[in-house]
Amino acid sequence: MRKATSIAAVSAVLLTTILSGCSSDGASEAKDSNPGAPKPVKLSLWTFQELHKKYYEKTAELWNKSNPNQPIELTIDTYPNAEMHNKLLIALQSGVGAPDISDININYFQNFLKGDIQLVELNNIIEPEKDKFIQSRFDIYSKNGKYYGIDFHVGATVVYYNKELLDKAGVNADTIKTWNDYIEAGKKVLVATGKPMTSFEVTGQRPFWPMIIQRGSDYLDKKGDVTLDNEINIKTLQAMKDMIDKDKVAVPMPGGNTGAEEFFTFMNKGGAASLIMPMWYMSRFLEYMPDLKGKILVRPMPVWENGNVRSAGMGGTGTAVTKQSKNQDAATKFLAYAKLTKESNVRIWQELKFDPIRWDVWNNPELQKPDPYFSNEVIFNVLLGMKDEIKSPNMSELSSASQDLVNSNVMFKSLKDQSQTPEQALKAAAAELRKQKK
Repeated sequence: MRKATSIAAVSAVLLTTILSGCSSDGASEAKDSNPGAPKPVKLSLWTFQELHKKYYEKTAELWNKSNPNQPIELTIDTYPNAEMHNKLLIALQSGVGAPDISDININYFQNFLKGDIQLVELNNIIEPEKDKFIQSRFDIYSKNGKYYGIDFHVGATVVYYNKELLDKAGVNADTIKTWNDYIEAGKKVLVATGKPMTSFEVTGQRPFWPMIIQRGSDYLDKKGDVTLDNEINIKTLQAMKDMIDKDKVAVPMPGGNTGAEEFFTFMNKGGAASLIMPMWYMSRFLEYMPDLKGKILVRPMPVWENGNVRSAGMGGTGTAVTKQSKNQDAATKFLAYAKLTKESNVRIWQELKFDPIRWDVWNNPELQKPDPYFSNEVIFNVLLGMKDEIKSPNMSELSSASQDLVNSNVMFKSLKDQSQTPEQALKAAAAELRKQKK
């Protein structure tokens, strides 16, 4: 009897052990199988762009595979653009509720550099390899020599030429070096095809903004003072108006801007022989203009006069770490992994079709592949030839207001309904900005 009792007792212990090992959450099993596994660091991230969210999710997976001893558990929330920035600003000002990491649109970033800055300084991860990056893309997220944000892309402005239309006019895109060359080529295109050389936004600011940036001007100077109505800007906007009225080589953009469905249809049907937009606009060609496959050439911007640069870095998202983060070291390391490494910059091109800020990957085999859509050319060779000519705009607390005025008033009134001359439109907008500065 004693033996039977002993066997029964052992069986009961074994059964209890087996059942406890099959708990519903598997926690005991996981703990027993790897009792020394480090606990993941929980990080939260806010963004306003679903594509960015997908990129970060993949990056977190890759981080955990590459760093098994420093795992992270990344939670990502996506909000509408304006709502997210308002929510973030309130959280940082109140001292509660901010995420560890956040995307911040370039148009809003200066709002977060006022007073007691609640973003973590990133010099320690940026400076070691700063010479491998386009410097201007760090400067726009800096203050007093300290960097607070890291971008996805350069946003280098280029000209997208429709080679089919240029060929009909006997125009070689590589001979277009100045804006005068561009206008003369446009006249040939108009005679041969009946199509304009380009179109200008009238409810947006392109290509006016990059055109003045390349001439060393801007809406605001480095101190944040208003320069919107200076002589260079007036001359540039007047030249754009003359391209429409006098030279007949440009037209107001159908739909008003480059994001309008009417414009996609217009370009897809060969409505204009070229478009001046940043590199990130390549994805719009691929998605919305399938009929242009194989016809588009990518080239530098023409210049106005000697000494001008051939591009301007436009748009952007500065990703930052907040001081409210309880895991600032882990958050900063993850941000560096996501945006500063060679591997991440290659992925930014592969997955987002953005021109990465790390120029030394532009020679990477993945970025040196001929692109069938863009005339089977190697697009990044164009950027390599002008990597030191990509200037970014000055950003200050009036940046958003200045862009709003150009978008809503200046371009429409001077180029579309022509209720004001370029000079009148710019001076009126500049006066409004100066009132806001007071």
